[in-house]
Amino acid sequence: MNRHPLLRWGGHVLLLLCAVLGGAAIYYSTLQPDVLRVGAAVAFPALLLGSAWVRPPRPRQILRMGLIGGLGAWYVTDPPRNDRQWAPEYSIPADAWREGNDIHVRHVRNFRYRTPSDGIPAWYDATYPLDGLRSVDLVTSYWAGETIAHVFLSFGFADGRHLAISIETRRQARFDYSTIAGFFHHYELFYVTADERDLIGVRTDIRRERVYLYRLNLSPEVRQRLFMSYVGAIHDLISHPQWYNTLTDNCTTGILARAGARLRYRLDWRVILSGHTAAMAYDMNLLGPYDPVRFADFAALHAASHIVRAPGAVLGPDYSAAIRAHLPPPEGPGTP
Repeated sequence: MNRHPLLRWGGHVLLLLCAVLGGAAIYYSTLQPDVLRVGAAVAFPALLLGSAWVRPPRPRQILRMGLIGGLGAWYVTDPPRNDRQWAPEYSIPADAWREGNDIHVRHVRNFRYRTPSDGIPAWYDATYPLDGLRSVDLVTSYWAGETIAHVFLSFGFADGRHLAISIETRRQARFDYSTIAGFFHHYELFYVTADERDLIGVRTDIRRERVYLYRLNLSPEVRQRLFMSYVGAIHDLISHPQWYNTLTDNCTTGILARAGARLRYRLDWRVILSGHTAAMAYDMNLLGPYDPVRFADFAALHAASHIVRAPGAVLGPDYSAAIRAHLPPPEGPGTP
């Protein structure tokens, strides 16, 4: 029996979509050796699309279901791992745990970058008093246009120290970075726990990205709860690795998940187009509190929150204080 033309064309489009996505899932996977990965990425769509020449219909359907079902079973059972050959900046994961009022963080990253791709590796261990947590800053870094930015948090303490934490892709040494790869099982999830001279400094002074820093308007209780959520997630990844996903588990959705944001905010279009995340936080009254006259709209606050580094500036011990010296200070009750 002949199917309606729209149904027939719909079936062709669905088959093509499965072929493209399946081939991409294999190509961007972590299969080794590379000849197997690339060969399978070519073979799957070729066999799936080539099934159109199989007659009669029943064997054709069985072949297609077997190919798609087999790929799906492999994909959902493909485990994330911690024991790969990682790029240097992701080679040593942080760990964090609580003892009484003290939060111990092992392997705070403190690279000194000579170029965007060449850094001197360094890590240190530190202990932070939970009751000394005084601020949480939202950092957005733009490398092209206004639509996409990398978003992360920095936690400030009463003694002047800052601990920056960024949710990122854990890249293997054998792969270059790829935006498309983040939609598939290619990167493990990684929490970069770093000195601000590393995590922010490489963006302001080495890569020369446009970096903005905003104070989050959170009560002491919420600040501590947010920080402890990060601590728990960092510790859990040591024994339970997870896949990174550009849509569902990325730098911005991870922040919202840690903050316990409602689902409607996690699905907001400004989460996917992360360059607008700070604007969303402004609309949610999560920034500041800043001078309501001077910063009556987000555009004014955004312009004033740009970190500007003087020519010849050095990534020294005073970096955290220096980048905040010309930023608008939060004002209002409860401001540290």
